[in-house]
Amino acid sequence: MRWAGKVARTASLLVASLAVTASATGQSATSYKAPEHVGGWPGLVSGSNETEAQASIDLGPELERDRSPKWLLDEQRKLDKALAALTPQKPGMVDAYVVVVGLDSDPIFGREAREAGKVLSRRYNAVGHTIVLAGTNGDGPSALPNGSPHNLAVALARVAELMDKKQDVLVLYTAGHGAKVGLAYHDADDGFGIIPPARMARMFDELGIKNRLLILSACFSGIFVPTLASDTTALFTAASADRTSFGCQSDRDWTFYGDAMINNALRQPVPLATAGANAQALIAKWEGMKSDLLPSQPQVSIGSKVSTWLTPLEARMPKTATPMVGRPAISIFEQ
Repeated sequence: MRWAGKVARTASLLVASLAVTASATGQSATSYKAPEHVGGWPGLVSGSNETEAQASIDLGPELERDRSPKWLLDEQRKLDKALAALTPQKPGMVDAYVVVVGLDSDPIFGREAREAGKVLSRRYNAVGHTIVLAGTNGDGPSALPNGSPHNLAVALARVAELMDKKQDVLVLYTAGHGAKVGLAYHDADDGFGIIPPARMARMFDELGIKNRLLILSACFSGIFVPTLASDTTALFTAASADRTSFGCQSDRDWTFYGDAMINNALRQPVPLATAGANAQALIAKWEGMKSDLLPSQPQVSIGSKVSTWLTPLEARMPKTATPMVGRPAISIFEQ
């Protein structure tokens, strides 16, 4: 077929962009051996021409393979337990529902996701309104539901059932690798998938979630800005649409963006816009320490009506900062 070569190039672009962002495998100091990425990505893109190939990506392809029945049952129980722990919104009050997903089994993303859940839950008074989906933090098998596109969709659906969609807010943090077509899901050699901008937008539209604080930590995550930006959305991305972000080695505690945005900026009792600007400045400083790093150019988009939900949330924000945890992302420069 005359389009076969172009479709193949679309698929190879997906694999290549993921390969660029793939992290080095590191091991925890414990005897536990974290899952590793050994094999390559399976074909997730279909179609006989470029238009069909892009359409297949926009559907959000996901593949789980060789999952044991016991694993599937255990995973279902973990997800059910986490969903059951979410509580209804409080009438007359703007509530935040925090959803954090670590989309890769490399332990750095499990560590970052867990701490992001703590920081965002505290900042936005979301106790009982927080769910974290993530793999191992390197210490042992994860007790959390897996950070997969499927589990993310289910968690968002449950949040949509519980929240008052006219006033409450979704706070979503994603941690993982990215490609020029979307966020990458990669669980060892068993789970694969892509969450493209079109798929994420459809989920929000179907669920009626309009008030959104979205923080996307991945390479090329700026591709989400044109699709997800709205007057009631605050959107922060780790990189522009054509740039990588840094610090995703498996044995680290933080990516550059996670350290700057979560571990530094959002721990402080400052407005959201200030936190975003502080994170951008910190990342620019860190990247400037190495002449061979092409700046990641984190993106910020804050809609004109965000203040309707952000002002009451920030009025109840804790007045004191919390201490940073883990090894700083730039400690990688010391290696």
